[in-house]
Amino acid sequence: MDLSGFETVAAAALGLGLAAAVGFRVFVPVLLAALAARLGHLELAAGFGWLASDAAVVVLGVATLLEIGAYLVPWLDHLLDAVAGPAAIAAGTVLMASTLVDVPPWLRWGVALVAGGGTAGLLHGTMAGLRLGSTAATGGLGNPVLATFETGAATALAVLAIAVPLLAVAVAVFLVARAARSLRRRRRRA
Repeated sequence: MDLSGFETVAAAALGLGLAAAVGFRVFVPVLLAALAARLGHLELAAGFGWLASDAAVVVLGVATLLEIGAYLVPWLDHLLDAVAGPAAIAAGTVLMASTLVDVPPWLRWGVALVAGGGTAGLLHGTMAGLRLGSTAATGGLGNPVLATFETGAATALAVLAIAVPLLAVAVAVFLVARAARSLRRRRRRA
């Protein structure tokens, strides 16, 4: 494989890792990607320069703090899940597309929607299901513990995706496989 082919694979791995991180928290990975791009650690595809702008970093910072805080409030976290599901798919798609630098736009957006949006949506749905289970088992008192785990997982996976994209994609594939298995088990029980 030539170097440009490897760079495309690494960019796809980066995007998929960031999309998987969005499955845990919508804004944390987007903020970290914006900061990485701003600091020169992440190359953005054409048309995504806005992600590293001052305005984007400020808005994403505020949104991240609000999201983290809101998920710590039992019952409010379930309301957020209804909104965060579509937002996770959109953010996963945008992050995946933003990393595919040397890919034609028609292919970039197709891959981004299926791989990025699909990964983020599947993982977000799995976490929402775990939160429902936590609410049922603990009356919502265990949800802040789960929320703290999700924030940590989103942060760790986003940092891993930026630092070591190929390792992050391995983690993302593992998480997607586990989520898909969990979904199949739930469907069999229903």
